[in-house]
Amino acid sequence: MSGLRVWVDGIGLAGPGLASWAASLDVLRGTQAHATAATVLPPPARLPPAERRRAGAAVKLALAIADEAVAQAQLDPATLATVFTSSSGEGTNCHALCETLATPTPMVSPTRFTNSVHNAASGCWHIAVGSRAASTSLCAFDGSFGAGLIEAATSVVLGRAPQLLVASDSPYPEPLHATRPLPDHFGLALVLAPAPGPRSIAALTITLIGADEAVTRCADPALDELRRVIPAAAALPLLLALAREGRPSRVVLGYLAGSHLQIDLA
Repeated sequence: MSGLRVWVDGIGLAGPGLASWAASLDVLRGTQAHATAATVLPPPARLPPAERRRAGAAVKLALAIADEAVAQAQLDPATLATVFTSSSGEGTNCHALCETLATPTPMVSPTRFTNSVHNAASGCWHIAVGSRAASTSLCAFDGSFGAGLIEAATSVVLGRAPQLLVASDSPYPEPLHATRPLPDHFGLALVLAPAPGPRSIAALTITLIGADEAVTRCADPALDELRRVIPAAAALPLLLALAREGRPSRVVLGYLAGSHLQIDLA
């Protein structure tokens, strides 16, 4: 794959000990120690009260980081096409559906089903912001962030318009958690643009490479553990580089079997 070149105009972040992009900059720059704390999921303020009450953790996480990225980019969210990527999706509602289906009277709630599908977060976002722009929801297991980044960057380059990328993962309840253990919620959002603008943070050149080159690790052991155990947190080396305000650097992220993503920042 030849390099895809895009600009980052906005960033959103939420994870253990990382309350937001703005609140986490000192940690990401290495000037403040990372203190592990449970991820805080704020209520999705954009949703009407009824939908807000029904929103699960995956929706809350995705909308919070999307809001922060769009606010930083100072763009109208209703105009942005989106890519939502997650290795886990809405596990809580899927678990509840499985429990219901295992009872003698398996009457599934339509609302519960609506909120269980993999594109629940993207649907809630587009409804909340009144957007009719295109939206893609995808999953590529541990390579989900990389797949989402390639999809969004390709769309930006071909469509010549900004796009919102949202990558997030939330833990499953038991017994699914024992099979697919994710220790906490983690999510990031990037507003990607086809050309530099007044709020651009860095230019990214994204290239698919073989798996011979070592994946970039985080110097902080706690952050590197997050990178290793939560698929969306595979983006942490990129976030660390972006926190240095786009100084030229190169990171290599794990992707699918036999391939990595090389990202050059300028």
